[in-house]
Amino acid sequence: MSELLTPPYGGIPAHGRTLRPTGKVLPEHARSHNRSVVLQTLYSAGARSRADLARETGLTRVTVSDLVAELIGEGLVIELGQREDARPGKPATLIDVDRAAYQILGLDLSEHDLLRGAVIGLDGAIVARAEVALDGALGDSATELVIDLARRLADLSTAPLLGVGIGTPGVVDPSGVVRSAPNLGWVDEPLRSRAASALGVPVHVANDANVAVLAEHGASEGQDLLLVKIGHGVGAGLIIGDRPVIGSDFAAGEIGHVVVGTDGGPRCACGKHGCLEVWLAVPRLVARLEAAASEGDEASAREAILREAGRRLGIVLAPVVGALNLAEVVLSGPAELLDGAFHSAVVETLRGRTMVEQHRDLRLRMTTHGQDIVLRGAAVMVLSGQLGVS
Repeated sequence: MSELLTPPYGGIPAHGRTLRPTGKVLPEHARSHNRSVVLQTLYSAGARSRADLARETGLTRVTVSDLVAELIGEGLVIELGQREDARPGKPATLIDVDRAAYQILGLDLSEHDLLRGAVIGLDGAIVARAEVALDGALGDSATELVIDLARRLADLSTAPLLGVGIGTPGVVDPSGVVRSAPNLGWVDEPLRSRAASALGVPVHVANDANVAVLAEHGASEGQDLLLVKIGHGVGAGLIIGDRPVIGSDFAAGEIGHVVVGTDGGPRCACGKHGCLEVWLAVPRLVARLEAAASEGDEASAREAILREAGRRLGIVLAPVVGALNLAEVVLSGPAELLDGAFHSAVVETLRGRTMVEQHRDLRLRMTTHGQDIVLRGAAVMVLSGQLGVS
């Protein structure tokens, strides 16, 4: 069980590692890679015979049989019985990932007033939920709240835990240390190691936007993908060539404090004026909308405020879309704010600031996961980290 229980890193897949393993690798990495390929095939395609797996993965039947025996011994794969087959000869025995064997804890720390969590099955079904009010907790107090929430969720689980995935605001390094998360009062907080010691299971920690984009990866059908998460702050997660982009200092996607334009703007908590966050962060947007409503002519004022926010986001995204030739941008946040006028303004700005003929197929859409996007991305992070599947 050592290969299953020891996480190779603390967060999203490390630099250069694809989310879904395919093809051949160096001999010294072959066994773990082949193991992941077998699990990925079963997880994605469903029940298969050993012969099916050999054909679909390109591995030899001997290798497949050996790996399947190992996975059955670990309780990760089960035999389902013989296939109903009209062909002559002995019917093949079907095998599949045992989707009831383990469960995952997903934690979302991105909200400004509460911490949310869920027990999630290997098939993605949410088994139980829990949340706790943040009540202004910072530093060690915030860490203890996270661990206490995880313990409550563990008590609600109905199967052994494969691991815990945590999506948090801030800059997170691959070892699961939160380098900086001002909203939680964390500087160099070893969240992964503290949670793993307290819970006794593998823990994976990453920035909340980087976690959220993992949840959208399957729906993007392998395309390059940018997800913009708009909540208490603004961040982005990026997958290019089936690989999450983290950045040399683990801060890729930290777009909230990019100054938009040269016309100034409201003062940001960071000290600058006109950061993207002051235009888009949900508390800021809601405050402006409420102020406009109190002054009358609510409908037109609301549209103008949302269009301006959308235009500012489009200004920031245009060079990214142009440089990377992205096919899809996903928005995550309150639909009542981000649909309609906001969405239209982002599209119009992108079209006006990029070469239309090169980006005519660009799709801008809302996430399909709603408020559960970080929780579901956390589950994907654990599946990838522990089993090599997504």
